[in-house]
Amino acid sequence: MLGLIGKKLGQTRVYDAKGNAICVTVVLAGPNRVLQVKTQGSKDGYNAVQLGFDDQKESRLTKPLLGHIKKHNGAAVKRVREFRNFAKDVKPGDIVGPTLFNVGEFVDATGVTKGRGFEGVMKRHHFAGGPATHGAKGWRRRSGAIGQRLFPGTVMRGMKMPGHMGQVQRTNQNLEIIQVREADNLLLIKGAIPGSEGDYIVIRTAKKVKKAAAPVAVSTKKK
Repeated sequence: MLGLIGKKLGQTRVYDAKGNAICVTVVLAGPNRVLQVKTQGSKDGYNAVQLGFDDQKESRLTKPLLGHIKKHNGAAVKRVREFRNFAKDVKPGDIVGPTLFNVGEFVDATGVTKGRGFEGVMKRHHFAGGPATHGAKGWRRRSGAIGQRLFPGTVMRGMKMPGHMGQVQRTNQNLEIIQVREADNLLLIKGAIPGSEGDYIVIRTAKKVKKAAAPVAVSTKKK
């Protein structure tokens, strides 16, 4: 499995060879610096590669993180992420970028969704709301009953209620890579990716790769 730490720059559209418009998300996918390589035979006990992205002042890092980076002779970075079973042979100090992926490949993009603040049940959970006529007053956007009178006489766990909406980690799967721009460290990925412009995201090889449709068998027997 391959992976990169990136930054969402925004969305635009590009055109393919047939002139069809394709909506894409522009991702700054490098340079990623290899900070540490873990192997099965070492004390770590598993194979993984630790990548760092986006340079940062040393004074702005926590002492544990800065000590870990200096232990492996790395440079201060804002984001550090570990990718298990990395499919490419690398060593500490190497630089990897968008060329890890090819046009036409499918990836999974993980990010934190936009925060929407405190929202009611109609916007947060798509409730229908209460009646607006026939004497109903004050229940247009409420959820209705949330508990029971007798047993168990309390609100059940997991009840859908008003609250903070958004700002949770989500993964969009099977997004196709449309362009790889090595000179600019950019990946143009078809579709939407969670998060606002400027948010950090993680791009990985797709776990559920789309399978090509099987060809339809044509009978050659004469009727």
